[in-house]
Amino acid sequence: MSYPVSQADLGRALEQYAEGYLLTVTADATTRAVAVRPRLVDGRVVVGAGRSSSANVALHPQVTVLCPPTGEKGFTLLVDGVATVEGDEIRVEPTSVVLHRPPYHSDGPPPPDYAGGKAVC
Repeated sequence: MSYPVSQADLGRALEQYAEGYLLTVTADATTRAVAVRPRLVDGRVVVGAGRSSSANVALHPQVTVLCPPTGEKGFTLLVDGVATVEGDEIRVEPTSVVLHRPPYHSDGPPPPDYAGGKAVC
C-alpha cells in the first residue's frame, strides 16, 4: 500500500524520519546503500556525500532515499529522484515520493494527514 506525498508536504514527511539510506547504482550495476540523515533544502532532499556515493551519482544520477518505519507497522518513506553532487553534499530532486507499507500491516496506524488520501497500489 503506497500513499503519495506531495512536494509541498515532503518537509513534513522528512521531519518524521531522522535517518535513512541513500540507494545508488555502482559502475558494475549493483545497488549500494549508505546510511544518511536526509533534510529538505530548497525543495531538494540533501544528504552527505561520500566518495563512493558521489562516484555512483556521477554515473547513474537516479537514486532513492529510503527511510524505514519509525514504529511497528509504520510507513517507509521512499523518495525517488535525480541526484547531483554539490561539494560534500548530494542533492536529490524528487520525482516520486510515497509512504509505503505492506498490506499485511494494514492494521497498523493510519497514514498521516499529509499522505495523499487513497492508496495508489
